[in-house]
Amino acid sequence: MLDPIMRSIKLKRVMIDGGSALNLIFAKTLDDMRIPRSELIPNGAPFHGIVPGASSVPLGHITLPVTFGTRENFRTENLTFEVADFEMAYHAILGRPALAKFMAVPHYTYMVLKMPGPRGVITLHGDIKQSFVCEHENHSLAQSLQATAELDKIRLDANSLRDTGEVPAKKSAKASIKPDDDTIKIPLDPSDSSKTALIGTGLGEK
Repeated sequence: MLDPIMRSIKLKRVMIDGGSALNLIFAKTLDDMRIPRSELIPNGAPFHGIVPGASSVPLGHITLPVTFGTRENFRTENLTFEVADFEMAYHAILGRPALAKFMAVPHYTYMVLKMPGPRGVITLHGDIKQSFVCEHENHSLAQSLQATAELDKIRLDANSLRDTGEVPAKKSAKASIKPDDDTIKIPLDPSDSSKTALIGTGLGEK
């Protein structure tokens, strides 16, 4: 988890993900940076793997200047981001395209990123505490998203069954019993003629 500067704004929740084939920034991040949606270039190609078990179509893509380092030794490159319209704990995710552009080498065990700068190697240290907080928030968001998806599926299945008429009709709690030729009515209480029972005529004496 690093804190680069993007278009003169320092973002504190930027994840470095060498396993990602794209750079990703979230629509809420752009809104907080007051970058208008009119700057987005349309792009309809979906991406996978960000939200577990789901794909997403970006709102478009945008190119932003990204700066790493200090005043004494910094480097700026223009990176193209896919803009995702869903919520995560991160402000942005930098994948392999960003690492290639900066010629950066990450070491995930020590949470260190190194890249060449104009005055020597730029060494960046990840924020362990911030990484833990973001991971916890992402876990909660994923659980909420999964629960919502499961509820939507149940509702869709119920509506589909109702439309096809496959939902069984509700049965009455008490089924009425009508006497026929194979039953006889016997009194249960000699003092109350309304208390009777129906038994089959084919029953033996026992």
